[in-house]
Amino acid sequence: MRFFTATVLGLLAPSLAAAADSTTPFRVALPSDFQPAQVFKNTNVVRNTNLEKGYARETVNVVVENIGEQPESDYYVPFPADLFERVGGFEVRDRKAPNKGRFEVDVTEPVGSSETQYFVVHFPEPLAPKSQLTLGISYSLLSSLSPLPATIDQNDKQYLTYRFSAYVPSAYQTVTQKTKLKFPSTDIPDYTTTEGLKSGADPERKGATYTYGPYDTAKVTPGTEYPVTVRYEYTHPVITVNLLERDLEVSHWGGNLATEERYWLRNNASQLTNQFSRVEWTFASYQKAPTCAVRELNYPLLPGSVDAYFVDDIGNVSTSRYRPGTAKTGANLEFKPRYPIFGGWNYSFKLGWNNNLSAFLRKATGGDSYVLKAPFLQGPKMAEGIQYERVILRVILPEGAHNVRYEIVEGSASNGLPGRNQINATLSSLKTYMDTLGRTTLTLEVNSLTDEARDSQLLVVYDHTLTDALRKPLTIFAGLLTVFVGIWAVGKLDVSIKKR
Repeated sequence: MRFFTATVLGLLAPSLAAAADSTTPFRVALPSDFQPAQVFKNTNVVRNTNLEKGYARETVNVVVENIGEQPESDYYVPFPADLFERVGGFEVRDRKAPNKGRFEVDVTEPVGSSETQYFVVHFPEPLAPKSQLTLGISYSLLSSLSPLPATIDQNDKQYLTYRFSAYVPSAYQTVTQKTKLKFPSTDIPDYTTTEGLKSGADPERKGATYTYGPYDTAKVTPGTEYPVTVRYEYTHPVITVNLLERDLEVSHWGGNLATEERYWLRNNASQLTNQFSRVEWTFASYQKAPTCAVRELNYPLLPGSVDAYFVDDIGNVSTSRYRPGTAKTGANLEFKPRYPIFGGWNYSFKLGWNNNLSAFLRKATGGDSYVLKAPFLQGPKMAEGIQYERVILRVILPEGAHNVRYEIVEGSASNGLPGRNQINATLSSLKTYMDTLGRTTLTLEVNSLTDEARDSQLLVVYDHTLTDALRKPLTIFAGLLTVFVGIWAVGKLDVSIKKR
């Protein structure tokens, strides 16, 4: 694993300086009659919607032109308030220079009676009048797919519906636009056909890809909607994690990084019309027939992972297979829940493992600072994808660690994480066995994530001096010494009964 210890301390600004400090997601309050100033024009919009997983993934490429008389740097992206909270991993990059990183994005409160909320995109440099910039906007929409019919027989096919507007929601005038939808199969029994929006058939169909548009919308008022509904076959589970609690415990003395994850999982697929039949399930499993139930979960682990365990509310689950890895090859844990998880069913479990700390931790040269680099999210790797409604990550540092800072390491592509100002971060103290002050704990809380965040890395920098390291053993030594001295003193007391 690659580390940046020489320069990372200068790159990371302190975000959490003391245990009492915290950072909470910030939302901009706008006037009740707010309307974005019409200083931009979308000369062309192409929206790509991928429905191959259990959630919708959208990438919107927008050519933005400044039609105002002054340089502008704030671009507003609207969403309905009821959909806004289910937007995950919203990020914006320069489409022509994605390696420069994502743009800063703020979140607003709902605006008046319109119940519209905005993401406010801040350009790195103001866009000059008559200049253009190509934006790449990517995000996921959680819980946006609905099964239809809502109940099916155990071996029936499942169909999902997705609703959207043929006109891409925008706060600005759009000249031309189109939407491409990628389905998991060609079995698409129902879809909306538009009338009067363009000449020819709409949508245009090519295999599992449907295209709505292109439309000439230069005279269409911003915010206009044209409802579209598509219904398609999706015989896979719709895996949703209501809550994931992930703990990373750093031990300097033991040279160990202990990871434990606790899952509360639900399948949002079609529910069963009749009672579950074990006979039908066994027969279908033997034939390896597709199903919308969760059969098993596949969990890849990093190289060097050892001592893996998997338990649920009852105890250890024996229907699991662990393939240990080496220092260079990753391990793999495959486990089956005690029962197939059909639509509407829940399952909670936890798993954990250990790693050699030296593979994740480095000490900065010439100081008492340490740099920890670990995955922000791991989780099962499933072809149908996983959506996380809430993730709580705790990094439990050694006792006495202070001056804690963190950063999310990004690549040139989307990592499925929101911006830093949308992550709730707190510092606290956790007392464990024979602690004195308690272990410094950094807690990060994020809502609306998908399994795309598995590629992201968390960088934590903290200070830990020799005095901090010796506090616990010296305290233990002093305690034992006090006990021994006390025993010696008691032994010297003359408690015999003598004649007076």
